[in-house]
Amino acid sequence: MTGKRWTAFKMISLLLVVISLACAFSVYEVNEFRFWTLLCITCLTAIAFLTLFAAAQKNLHRFVTEMESQLNLTERDSLYKFPAPAIIIDSEGIIIWYNIAFTEQVYGNDAFGVHINSIIDIDLQKTLENKNTTVNYETGHFRISAVTTEKRDSDSELISDLTLLYFDDISDYITLESRFNDIRPSVLLISIDNYEDILSGEKDSEKAHIMIQIDKLLEEYFDDHNGVLRKLSNDKFIVVAEERDVREMIADKFKILDNVRNINISEKSHVTLSIGIGMGYANITETEFEAKQALEMSQGRGGDQAAVKTENGFEFFGGITKGIEKSTKVKTRYVATALAELINSSSNVILMGHRFGDMDSIGAGAGMVGAIRRINPEMDVFMAVDLEKNLAKPIINRLHDNLTDEPPIFVSVEEALERMNDNTLLIVVDTHNKEIIESQELYERAKQIAVIDHHRQTVNYIDNAVIFHHEPYSSSASEMTAELIQYFTGIDKLPSYYADAMLAGISLDTKNFVMRTGVRTFEAAAFLRKLGADMVAVKGLFDNDFDCIKHRSELIASTEIYNRCAIASDDTSVPNARISSAQAADEMLGIDGVDASFVIFSTPDGGVNISARSLGLMNVQIIMEKLGGGGHQTMAAAQFTGITVSEAKAKLIGAIDEHIASIS
Repeated sequence: MTGKRWTAFKMISLLLVVISLACAFSVYEVNEFRFWTLLCITCLTAIAFLTLFAAAQKNLHRFVTEMESQLNLTERDSLYKFPAPAIIIDSEGIIIWYNIAFTEQVYGNDAFGVHINSIIDIDLQKTLENKNTTVNYETGHFRISAVTTEKRDSDSELISDLTLLYFDDISDYITLESRFNDIRPSVLLISIDNYEDILSGEKDSEKAHIMIQIDKLLEEYFDDHNGVLRKLSNDKFIVVAEERDVREMIADKFKILDNVRNINISEKSHVTLSIGIGMGYANITETEFEAKQALEMSQGRGGDQAAVKTENGFEFFGGITKGIEKSTKVKTRYVATALAELINSSSNVILMGHRFGDMDSIGAGAGMVGAIRRINPEMDVFMAVDLEKNLAKPIINRLHDNLTDEPPIFVSVEEALERMNDNTLLIVVDTHNKEIIESQELYERAKQIAVIDHHRQTVNYIDNAVIFHHEPYSSSASEMTAELIQYFTGIDKLPSYYADAMLAGISLDTKNFVMRTGVRTFEAAAFLRKLGADMVAVKGLFDNDFDCIKHRSELIASTEIYNRCAIASDDTSVPNARISSAQAADEMLGIDGVDASFVIFSTPDGGVNISARSLGLMNVQIIMEKLGGGGHQTMAAAQFTGITVSEAKAKLIGAIDEHIASIS
C-alpha cells in the first residue's frame, strides 16, 4: 500500500488512539479508579499497536525490496536462458547483450560489440518501423521482432535507447509453404493452331496419322513431367500438373513446342500449338480461368507459343514462327453484323487509332468512316487524329481535297471530345494497347468501345471492349476493315478515295505485298480495286521529299552488323525521322547475311525510338517487348524517354543477346 491510501491509514490509526484517550478522560469525574485503569489499558494498547505497526511497515518494505530484486533476477535469468534467440543492440546496431539460444541457434562466436549486419543481413530500419521482418540465415528462417526502450533526462532529452531483437524460428512454416507451392495444381490448356485449316486438304488416313503423332508427343512429354493429360476435342487438350513440374517445363522453355513443330503436314506447313498456363492461384477454378486467359493471349499473339499467367502477369515462351492465316471468314461476318447493329444503336461514332497514326491506322479509320456514312447517311461519324503529329498527311490531304461535299472526315481530339456523349460508339483501329492510343481521355469517357486490330496481343490490351475483333494473322487493320465493310448491308458503292486510303494501309504493312501477305490479303486488295482503288495514286501517297531520302541513305550508310542484325542509329532528330527510319529498316533487310534490322533515332520531343524489321528468321516482336515495345514478328518498335541514342543502342544489343541465348 503506497501513496494517499497509506497516509490515510496512518492518520486513521492515530485518530483511534486519540479517541481512546478522550474516552478514558471522560470518566475521570465519575470514577477516578476506572479512569486510571482505562488510561493504562489505552496507553499499553496504543504502544503495542504503534510498535507492531512500525515492525509491520519495516517488514513490508523488506519484502517488497526482496521481491523486486528476485523478480529482476528471474527476469534477467529467464531471458538469458529463454529457448528463442534474443539480442539487445544500441542505436547504432551494435550488439551489447545476447542470450544462450542466440549462441546455439544463430551465431556461435562472441557477438559482443559486433554490428548486427555483419552477422545477419537485415534491414534494421524496416525492422524497427514494422516491428517484425523475416530473414533467411544459414541456420534457418527467422521472423525478427523488435522492442525499443528509451531513457530520457528531466528535460525529456534522449540519453540512450536500446532495442531487443527477438528471433522466432519459422523454418518449419517456410518448409511447409514451399511444399504447398510445389504440389499446388496448375492447369494447362492446349490448342492446335488452325486445326481445320491445316488439315482440310489431307486424307482421313493422313489426318489420323498426324493426330496420332501429336497425341503421342503430348503424352510422352507430360508423362515425363507427371502431368495428367486429357483430350477435350480433336484440337483441344487439358493438363493438370503440380507447380514444381510446370516450373521444369518453364526451365526447358516448353520443348513440346519444338517437338510438335517437327511434324510436317506439307512442304510449307507444320503443326504448332498454343498453350495457356495458369499457376499460383488459390484454387483450381481460378487457376483454370486464368489458363483460359493465357491461352487467348497466346493465340492473340499468333500462336506457336506458351503463355504463363501468374499473379505477377504474363510470361511468354516460343513464338518463333509466323502465324498461320485463317481461311474462313465466318468470324468476320459475325463481327460485321454485330458491329453494324452497335453502330445503328449509337447516336454518333468516333474512330481513333494510335499515336503518330500511320497510313494503315488512318486508312483503316477513313475507310470505316466512309462505310458508316453509306449505311447511315444521317449519322455523325468522323476520325479523331492529331492533325500535326501523324505519318499519313498525304491520305488526310487527299481525302480533304477531293471529298468536299462531305463533312470533314478528320477532326482534332479536342473537337471529338466536344461532340462525344454517353451514347457515342468509339471504334479503335490498328491498336489494342491502351497505352499508345491517340487519346486517353476519349477512351476513358467512352461507354461503348469496339476494337479492330491485327497486332499480336499485348498485356495492356483494351479489356472493356464490347467488340474485340483481333486477327493477328491479318496483314493490316486496313485489310480487316475492307473485309468487314463487305458484309455491311446498304453499301452499293464507296468513293474510290476511301478505297485508296485502305489500299495504302495494306501496302504499307505488307511492304507492297511482299511481307505478311496471305490469300485474304489479296482478296481484300481485289475488293478495294473493284471499288476503284488506283495503284498509281496509292504509290504517289508514298512519295518522299529529298531530305527524307537523304536521311534514309545516311542511316543505311551508318549500318553496323551485330549477330546477323543490321543496326543503324542517328541522334540528330531530323524532320520526318519516323518515315525515313522505317524505310531504312526495310532496305537494310536486303543486306546479305542480315536476319533483322534496327534503326535507332531521336524524336523532336526528346525521346528515342527503335524501328525493327525482319524477314521472319528472327522474331523482332519478342526483342522489342524486352524493351517495353511490341508489334509483329517481322515488324515492331519500341519507344524510350529520358535516355540517349547510345544508351538505347546498348539496351538493344543486350536484348538481342538475351533473345539469341534463349533460342540457342
